[in-house]
Amino acid sequence: MADSKTCNQKHAKALDFIEEMTKNTDSVQDKVITEILRRNGETEYLSRFQLNGATDRKTFKSKVPIIKYEDLEPEILRIANGDRSAILCSQPISEFLTSSGTSAGERKLMPTIEEELDRRTLLYSLLMPVMNLYLPGLDKGKALYFLFVKSETKTPGGLLARPVLTSYYKSEHFKNRPHDPYTVYTSPDGAILCSDSFQSMYTQMLCGLYQREEVLRLGAVFASGLVRAIRFLQLHWRQLAHDIATGTLNPKITDPSIRQCLASDNNKLQILKPNLELAEFITNECCDENWEGIITRIWPNTKYLEVIVTGAMAQYIPTLDYYSNGLPKACTMYASSECYFGLNLKPLCKPSEVTYTIMPNMGYFEFLPHEPSTSSSKHVIPKLIDMADLEMGKEYELVITTYSGLCRYQVGDILRVTGFYNTAPQFQFVRRKNVLLSIDSDKTDEAELQVAVENASKLLRDFNTSVVEYTSYADTKTIPGHYVIYWELLVLDQDNLPSDEVLNQCCLVMEEAFNSVYRQGRVADHSIGPLEIRIVKNGTFEELMDYAISRGASINQYKVPRCVNFTPIMELLDSRLLSTHFSPACPHWTPERRN
Repeated sequence: MADSKTCNQKHAKALDFIEEMTKNTDSVQDKVITEILRRNGETEYLSRFQLNGATDRKTFKSKVPIIKYEDLEPEILRIANGDRSAILCSQPISEFLTSSGTSAGERKLMPTIEEELDRRTLLYSLLMPVMNLYLPGLDKGKALYFLFVKSETKTPGGLLARPVLTSYYKSEHFKNRPHDPYTVYTSPDGAILCSDSFQSMYTQMLCGLYQREEVLRLGAVFASGLVRAIRFLQLHWRQLAHDIATGTLNPKITDPSIRQCLASDNNKLQILKPNLELAEFITNECCDENWEGIITRIWPNTKYLEVIVTGAMAQYIPTLDYYSNGLPKACTMYASSECYFGLNLKPLCKPSEVTYTIMPNMGYFEFLPHEPSTSSSKHVIPKLIDMADLEMGKEYELVITTYSGLCRYQVGDILRVTGFYNTAPQFQFVRRKNVLLSIDSDKTDEAELQVAVENASKLLRDFNTSVVEYTSYADTKTIPGHYVIYWELLVLDQDNLPSDEVLNQCCLVMEEAFNSVYRQGRVADHSIGPLEIRIVKNGTFEELMDYAISRGASINQYKVPRCVNFTPIMELLDSRLLSTHFSPACPHWTPERRN
């Protein structure tokens, strides 16, 4: 087993590596693009651009175009359908990572190769050495992290398609990871790897309660996941306390791998031992309606929460503050399905001050200046900026070239340069480009919302009723959060009003129109609640315009915002409320089939 001295040596080596990478950012980037072109320059895709064996970035930048997913989709589908030739990458594509961004209602397929797991594991290995600089002693306890696998499928060509974290948790890198006292989890691997979300959550919560005094940090990938875990405890604490009191396991937990990981050779549960004192404690803490500070009450030694609270996840900060008495919230790294990018070198900073330092060895990174488009600039070919030439305070869209075959690919993340660590730029995540609504890993844009409203409004035609205007917001005060859509209706026949049942059905039709990531969140992950339509009085959206103009908006340029999050506007909308309606059922969802 690793001891503290060995770990400290590993930590020192990891910190030296960060220094080396960030002091030589441009030269590391030069080596990365040279290596990628040396490997993949003869692939079918790059051969189109007549690099003629060149491996320098100047030639690369002058000949290879900037692309989006749709530009690459034909090649990706060929690989998915079984073409094993060197289309994008000289190395075999080992699987596809499914992005939470969508294309035609499905998750995007991101090609990856075996060695990318090494790069991801490397970045993970840097997190605790950095955290230990700010909070020594984390090797003296455990982490209660709610980690889950999601559904996976196979393409017609036989390659797995699954989310990046599912890929990592199911990899040998994770399952056979060496013991490290800084990264000991309360959750057994069998619980993390269980595909049934209820059984997985129940077991992880149960194990976390049994080991409550050993827990030094508590978290989930996204803030929404941790909020959902606390809500789960609110709903199921009685059964959890019963299991703790009796040393038995809820009969709903039927997964053999979970039962096996909790049982010893003689079939007596190792973790589950009768503990009446703990059961009584859980009952006393959870039976009260006041759940303020519940995290610090149940897990009293928790030093911080590890969750992503940037971007759309910032909406959960007040809820987490309420549950945790304001514990620090650590956003440790910045990553996506396409590539892992960097880490937060000040992980205990305020959420509003989170910055990520890009690690230049992870891929080749370029940056597209993000500026409001004007009529004079529509036809200007954008010039991408290298890491070494970025300017403080400016916003950029991230463009990546990976070892797996993505070349000058627009990720869709908007970042703002906040400073530099040595020569490596540091960024704040501003937002996901074009995303209007998000509760968990779902991303709904304005076009999708428009189609959903149009589909639902068809149900109103028989009543001579139509939707005059609409807007929306993501309500995270409920657990799980849900979409709220405000409708102002034009009713031509007061004697033939659409019934509550019809308006409820409108909610479901909207949900059916959303992409598969949203529908999976509703049906399988239970991370999104039923959609709500709020009908407001006639003239409400005129009042909304008057309010905007009173605050300086131009009457000639005013457009109804399709998403609102400014409290006075939401209060105005709710003050004009006529009725509320919820989706009466879950939308249709099955694991995607790749044709």
